[in-house]
Amino acid sequence: MRALEGLDLRVPRGAVFGLLGPNGAGKTTLVKLLLGIAFPTAGRATVLGRPPGDIEAKARMGYLPENHRYPPHLTGEQALHYFGRLSGLRSPGRASRVDGMLRRVKLDAWRSARVRTYSKGMMQRLGMAQALLNDPELLILDEPTDGIDPIGRHEIRDILIEQAGRGTTIFLNSHLLSEVERLCTRVAILKDGLLVREGSVDELTRPTNVHEVTTRGLTPETLAALQSRIPGLSADVAGAEGGPRRLELRGGQEDLNRLIDLLRERNVEIAAVRQSRESLEDVFVKIVGEKAP
Repeated sequence: MRALEGLDLRVPRGAVFGLLGPNGAGKTTLVKLLLGIAFPTAGRATVLGRPPGDIEAKARMGYLPENHRYPPHLTGEQALHYFGRLSGLRSPGRASRVDGMLRRVKLDAWRSARVRTYSKGMMQRLGMAQALLNDPELLILDEPTDGIDPIGRHEIRDILIEQAGRGTTIFLNSHLLSEVERLCTRVAILKDGLLVREGSVDELTRPTNVHEVTTRGLTPETLAALQSRIPGLSADVAGAEGGPRRLELRGGQEDLNRLIDLLRERNVEIAAVRQSRESLEDVFVKIVGEKAP
């Protein structure tokens, strides 16, 4: 069985690129090929214009594997110095870089604690600091927010957005599709070793025929009258009298225009109208669930 077959993929410089796929789709194999850890039986790949595993290219890369481990007897600060030396960073500039990275990932207060005492979330932060230590041109991340609480995910997301703003190309594997949707400029979906879909998030998440209309001053009587005249109209649970009420309309543009006209005739305030889009998770589940032709 082939892990990857007929894969033709290009990641533009400066992109935040998300690689998606179910377990066994070939994502980790692809990363290993790009890093020169595994070797293809056919085809070729280039990383930063160099062959995979090239020493010059590796010096310009940062990598965070999914299940990274550091020597447990080292402190967080010592671990970063260790990897900094492996990356060719020299003192005293290395010390300044380590200090800055510990502050950036919110581990400064834990710099002298042994790695064995770190929680899963702290290990992820330390891994992120290690991957960014050499200020890479290409950053390859495998589940970078795994085990991190929502606040931590938000902070890691901000770090990655900032890093992308500096021109770093980010190649991201993640099962947290909501994070991918917020971060990535382009995504690719693998299934059974095949590339089944690629594009920007906007291209993949199409608008639906569902519109959400937020109103104020909508009475139960008016709502009942509207529902009797417009099929596909539903409403959320009523809140305070006269407060905001969200309507959901399943239909086309003609149905939406008709609803808006009827609301205005009855002096109901329209606070917002929004067309729903498929989430990246919806698209992913649909594509992965499709049977092969």
